[in-house]
Amino acid sequence: MSSLPTVAEIAGQIDHAILKPELTRAAVDEDLALAREYGIFSVCVRPSDIAHAVASLDGSGVAVGTVIGFPHGTTSTQAKVAEARQALADGAAELDMVLNIGRLRSGLLDDVEDDIRAVVEATGDHVVKVILETALLTDEEKVAACQAAERAGADFVKTSTGFAGGGATLDDVVLMRATVSDRVQVKASGGVRGLDTLLQMREAGVTRFGTSATRVILDDLRDRLAGGTGTGGEDASSY
Repeated sequence: MSSLPTVAEIAGQIDHAILKPELTRAAVDEDLALAREYGIFSVCVRPSDIAHAVASLDGSGVAVGTVIGFPHGTTSTQAKVAEARQALADGAAELDMVLNIGRLRSGLLDDVEDDIRAVVEATGDHVVKVILETALLTDEEKVAACQAAERAGADFVKTSTGFAGGGATLDDVVLMRATVSDRVQVKASGGVRGLDTLLQMREAGVTRFGTSATRVILDDLRDRLAGGTGTGGEDASSY
């Protein structure tokens, strides 16, 4: 592995996840404060928290993203489009949408592609990331999902929601990076809980990371850059 990146470089690739359904407003505010403190790229919040997050992070340089059709991807295309439009109206800068997993696994690729394209077209120039939920898919289905997302105009393909009993793996991100063109980026999420995992995936071509272990990862990197050995630990409770 090459020399360590700077803290700012890694912070600039993190979407800090604030998505657990049980989070209170106080818990959300703690995570928003963390995002501001560490200067990460963005937070990814529940749709009902968008406006609050935008107001709380005003002037911080931290973008606010959200999820669409989350976590199962089974809402209708019309509902996803409406959700996307409302999210943008509330101030979201980026959208992470879950594709229709059941239709993908049924081989209904035109339906999957049309579902993604409708959200992409409803969002204009805003970034759309398509969540595959790789833990539920075969390699052939992962490839088909990546190809459908690219044809539909998505900006990223993303591994996981973090809520399906599995998350990003190195094998999956390597496969996804090899499947899409350079126009489409890869986001790893679900199970990115430590610096070493993040660095391995970054080396494989991942450019964005969804995690709630931001503090663990960046503090570890800061320690190593200062000449320490790093914690080497992972936050097992993290998204």
